[in-house]
This record gives sequence, structure tokens and C-alpha cells, in this order.
Amino acid sequence: MSLQYYALNSIQSNNLFGTKTTVSPSSSSSLSSYVLKISGYPKSQEIQHEIPLIQWQQLQGDDAPQISVGSYDIAIEEAVKRVKSILRNLSDGEITISAYDTAWVALIDAGDETPAFPSAVKWIANNQLSDSSWGDAHLFSYHDRLINTLACVVALTSWNLFPHQCHKGIMFFRENIGKLEEEDDEHMPIGFEVAFPSLLEIARGINIDVPYDSPVLKDIYAKKELKLTRIPKEIMHKIPTTLLHSLEGMRDLDWEKLLKLQCQDGSFLFSPSSTAFAFMQTRDSKCLGYLRNAVKRFNGGVPNVFPVDLFEHIWIVDRLQRLGISRYFEEEIKECLDYVHRYWTDKGICWARCSHVQDIDDTAMAFRLLRLNGYKVSADVFKVFEKEGEFFCFAGQSNQAVTGMFNLYRASQLAFPREEILKNAQEFSSKYLQHKQEKGELLDKWIIMKDLPGEIGFALEIPWYASLPRVETRFYIEQYGGENDVWIGKTLYRMPYVNNNEYLELAKQDYNNCQALHQLEWDTFQKWYEENWLSEWGVSRSELLECYYLAAATIFEAERSHERMVWAKSSVLVKAIFSSFGESYDSRRSFFDQFRNYIANARQSDHHFNNRSIRLDRPRSVQASGLVGILIRTLNQISFDHYMSHGRDVISLLYQSWGGWLEKWKLDGNEGHGELLVKMIILMKNNDLTNFFTHPRFGRLSEIINRINLIAQYLKTMRNDKKEKTVKRMENEMEQMVELVLLEVDTFRDVSITFLDVAKAFYYSASCGDHLQTHIDKILFQKVL
Repeated sequence: MSLQYYALNSIQSNNLFGTKTTVSPSSSSSLSSYVLKISGYPKSQEIQHEIPLIQWQQLQGDDAPQISVGSYDIAIEEAVKRVKSILRNLSDGEITISAYDTAWVALIDAGDETPAFPSAVKWIANNQLSDSSWGDAHLFSYHDRLINTLACVVALTSWNLFPHQCHKGIMFFRENIGKLEEEDDEHMPIGFEVAFPSLLEIARGINIDVPYDSPVLKDIYAKKELKLTRIPKEIMHKIPTTLLHSLEGMRDLDWEKLLKLQCQDGSFLFSPSSTAFAFMQTRDSKCLGYLRNAVKRFNGGVPNVFPVDLFEHIWIVDRLQRLGISRYFEEEIKECLDYVHRYWTDKGICWARCSHVQDIDDTAMAFRLLRLNGYKVSADVFKVFEKEGEFFCFAGQSNQAVTGMFNLYRASQLAFPREEILKNAQEFSSKYLQHKQEKGELLDKWIIMKDLPGEIGFALEIPWYASLPRVETRFYIEQYGGENDVWIGKTLYRMPYVNNNEYLELAKQDYNNCQALHQLEWDTFQKWYEENWLSEWGVSRSELLECYYLAAATIFEAERSHERMVWAKSSVLVKAIFSSFGESYDSRRSFFDQFRNYIANARQSDHHFNNRSIRLDRPRSVQASGLVGILIRTLNQISFDHYMSHGRDVISLLYQSWGGWLEKWKLDGNEGHGELLVKMIILMKNNDLTNFFTHPRFGRLSEIINRINLIAQYLKTMRNDKKEKTVKRMENEMEQMVELVLLEVDTFRDVSITFLDVAKAFYYSASCGDHLQTHIDKILFQKVL
């Protein structure tokens, strides 16, 4: 069944309340785009039963009644195709060229006093910027421009080529060297304190006239000495360390020993500049092979690091998931994660495959995504990055990377019971991030991004246990910088397949399409509430809105309208039942008996629909009244809608699910309804998963989610200063659920994920009350611009 038909059928089948809804094709002749035109809404505030209806149209402007809800309109279809093309052609990584590294390659002598790579020299000559510098053309950084410019001047001067361009470059350098101290150290390129002084020494050796005595250089030389003492030379000759990435900045090296630490592809820790320097010293054929491949791949220039295959695969998946569009690319994402898992080791990974050096940033990001998607990865991997209670990205690092700790924090929240290393990692990383946040120092040494403080602030405020998909996506769409985000390596660089405006525009359009459908559903949901006089049964308008919001913020996809609506309606009905019949055993038993008697009579009257008849009317002899009647009518309508969409009669299962919950609830009135919500959602799915209701794991998950539900309800009634122990209890329950859901990958996974989704909504409701109204307004009613 197409998504277009599904969305339209959902709206038509729920339109029971007198609203005029017409469906007409858009200007395109394609069936993939429809516009729903809604009329009949008075412009003044509508009052029914003395309770004002919430009119989202008033929040949207004059053109609100015309809403595009085609979940597969032409623009989205085309954008999805373009992104799929990117994902299907991933290789060693798409990355921009580094003038600095290209200059080192251009310095290589072919053996006859001519450049071994004339195409590199040509690239330098063709890529000087209008201000006479070299570097990133769109983001000005003194560190980046100065090291790139000096390297290019050195390369051209060494071959006595392009003297006019060299002169202009020297003038730029002389005018700006003193401004290095104006920039944040956090944005200093990787290895700058080692590479820049060595480059100055080469420049001095070929008589390039630059201010070698500038005061700012003294600080840089001091930083170089400090860094070199962190990893002693005898260590760097024995085991792979990050210094292999910056060999061009070092002297007095034992190349016989260092060549034993070479990567499989011939590089030194995937650095063209480091490898170029190594080749100049050794004339090693594997180094030359690596450089030839890189120059050929990038048509003359080379990037600051290559390959970056694992980095690209991991970060693309993260971006697509956080932007809320991963469902369009499930096959491609699985291929990405299969690729990453293939190169996963018990010591972690780095940005490229088959590395002998690992880092906590790539390891944490990969761990989180692999665990979330059902791959078995051990948390013990983080012991490699821990020493005396502190976590580090690289051994011997000069300073901590904010994003490395951020990704460690995100990964740590997926801890299973007894994974103490992850609990320690969460404590360490959260304290580090909070400290940086308080001091206003959320700058990172690896990336310059649109809103890193916003990302970290959201993660610290909304824990993963409470993070609902639409909430995260709505905020991340505003935080994601697309192609304007710039990475920091030895020079500034860009990852066009990671930071891509195509993803951002697709995310915006998809979000607005889903939101438009949610607003239509909210209208019909309010009318269902009004028609059934549910305010008289103790459910307030604000509770109604919260019920729908929690469902829509979790199950947001257009094609899952039935699941979303059954969640929302079931939540409201549970509230009404608790409010009206929950105080005494007698009233609970009375309600249960009425429901049970109705079901028995209905079955005798053959009140159901099957493949021969579809009947919503019922014999007068089995009419139910009051709240029982509202429950029965709602279940019947839900069943009818599902039958019309999927051809499957679920009325008996709906009755059984509610009957089972009511029977437990009548005993003490404190029965959690998490299991009930999960069953109702599962019954609405396209595929029949009801055989899992008797699965042992279903029983275990049901027990946990009901406890989480009860704890969440209790937390809402507590004072903030009394919540700590109760929150810890709920976290322990969530931890158990996460292990049960993520550890096993089988046909039960779809059911397990539903449990986790509902549990996170309970956790959110209990812990994020201060944000509720702001989030509802933003997620449901504010269009993404």
C-alpha cells in the first residue's frame, strides 16, 4: 500500500466529526503529491462544552488551511534519490584538499632535481586566494591561512617557480603572523605547534624573508617542546602513536624502526604530509605508492588525511538519524554499519580502517550506532581510553576535545547493567561538559560548527532515556550547519558527505510534511474528545494535548498514523478510567464487569467484522453506556479503520488486551498501563506480531515497562528535592530494558523497540515537565523554516 493512500485513508477514516475535508491533487499530475484542503473552521475561537478548542491554524498564519501532507511529494522523492546516490557510492571518504599537505608532496624530488609530482605544484599555483594566501576559501582562520601559505611559498620557492605568487604570499604572512595570538587555541590545527616551527626552519634555510623573531613564535615553540615530552621518542619508535601523523615536524628519527609502524596502505597514520616527509628520508616504495594513489584520487592536490572511510560512514549515519530522515535509507545505513563493524576491534577504531592507533571519538560514535542497531560490541573497549579514572582521546594528548567527550557521553548512556566502565565514562564526560558549559568554553579542537553549545546543552538537559525522536530532530535541524560546518585537521577541511545541505533541506521538508499531518490528526483528536465528553470523565485539555504530543513525538512517520492515534486515544482513555473509577475496588470492579459483560454479549450477537461483512452497528441489546460505551466505540472504530487499511480484523485482540489490563487494574488500581499501550501499538502494525504476546521476553519487558510507568507517575507527584532515589530506580529499570531490547537481534526486535519507545516517553513525561509546553509548541505547531 502506498504511503499516499495510507495517509489519505487515515485522514478520511478519522474524519467522523462533521469537518469538511476534501482531497485534491496538487498542480503536479503525479499521485505522489496531494494537498488537503480544510474548511469549516471558524476564525474566532470555537467553544464546545465551555472548553476552548486549540486552533493550531491561528499559530500558522492566514494560509494555514492549505496544508501539504504528501509524505512522498516530488521534492522529497528527488532529494531521497540524490542522497541514496551519495550513500551508494561511499568509498575512502570525500574530503577537501589541503594546501599544506599538497605543498609537502610538491617538495618531493623525482631524483633529477625536478618535482616528482608536477601536478601538485600546478595545484598550488592555481589555488592561491584573492588575498594572496592559501587555505579554506570560505572561513578565515589565521592559523589555517598562515601554515598553508608558508608551506606553499616554501614549495614554490624550492623549485624557483612563480616568484610573483611567492612574493604575495610572503607579504600576507608578514602582515598577519602577529595575529595568531588573537585566535582561540582550541581552533589551532592539529599538530600546528610541531609542524609550524619545522616549516619555519625550512623557510629560513632557503632564505624566505619572514619575521622569525615574532613574539608569538616563542609560545608556539614552547608548545612544541611540551607536546614532544608527552610521548618520548623511544616510545614513538616502538609503538604506533599520534606523532606518526606529524613526522614532518620532527628531526633525528630512526627510520628503520619507524618503517615498521607504517600503515598497510603505505602511509604514516594516513597523513600525506607525514608520508611525503618519510619518503624524502627513506625513498620507501610503499610511501610512494600511497602518495601516488592520493594525488591521482584528488587530481593533483591531497587532503590533510586520507582515507577517512570509517569517519565518513559513521558520521553520515549519525547525521541522518538525528535529522529524522534515516528511515528513507535503511538499506544504505545497514551497509554503512556493516562496513564499520567489519573493521571494529576490541581496542576501538580511528577515522580509517586497519589503523594501529585508535581514538575515543570515532570509537564512541561507532559503539553507540552499532549497539543501537543491534550489533554486538563490548563496552570493555573504553578501558583502552581510561587511566586513573580519567578518559582521553589519544595517549599523550595536549588537551581534551569537547566533541570527543560529547560522543563519549552519548555512548555511555547505552550502558547495560554491570557495565561499570560506561557508568564511569558517563560521570567523567558529563562533569567535563558541564564544567566547560559553565565557563562558556564549548569550543572544539576538531570542528567549527553552527551550534555546538546548543547540541551539548540539549544532551545534558534531555538524557537519552528521555530523548524523543521528534524533539531531538526539531532541535538538531536548527543546530546542524550543513556545508558550513568546518573540520580541523592539520588544516581546515570539509567533509561534503557528512556536512551536506541536501540532508538539511530534506529534513526540513520531511519534518514539515509530518507536522502538517500531525496537526490534522490533532484536530480530529480534539473532536473525538469533545464528541465523547471526555472532560466530564476527568481528562483536561492539557492532558489531551500531552497524550497526543507524546505519541506524535515518538511515532512521527506519516505511514504510522494508526499506531500514533491508538497510542494517544488509549492514553486518554486510561486517564479517564483512572480518574472516574480508580478510587475504590467496587467502582473498578463495576467498570470491569460492564466491559466484560458487553464483550460476552457482543460475541453472542456476532458483533464483529470478518471477510464477509463489515459492521460497526451493534444490536440495541448490547449497547454499552457511559465510559464503557466510549471505550467500546473507540475500539470498534480503531478496528474498523485498521481493517479498511490492512484487511485484518483485530477487534477480538483489542478487547482481549483491554480486558486483560482492566482485570489486573481492578485489584489494586495501581496497574501500570505500559504493556497495554505496547499491545495496542503492535496491533496496528502492518505485519501481524501478536504471536509475540506469549514470548517469554514479552513478559519480562511488560513487567519492566509497567514498573517504569508507575515510577514515572509517582515522580510527577514528588517534590524535586525528594526525587533522587526514585529517579535512580527508574534509571535501573531503563538499564534493564535497554539490555533486553538491544542485546538480541531477531524477529522480535520490532516489538522490543516499541517497548523502548513507550518507556522513553514515560521517562520524558516524568523528567522533562519543565520543558513540556515549550516542546509541544515547537514540535507540533512551529513550522521549520
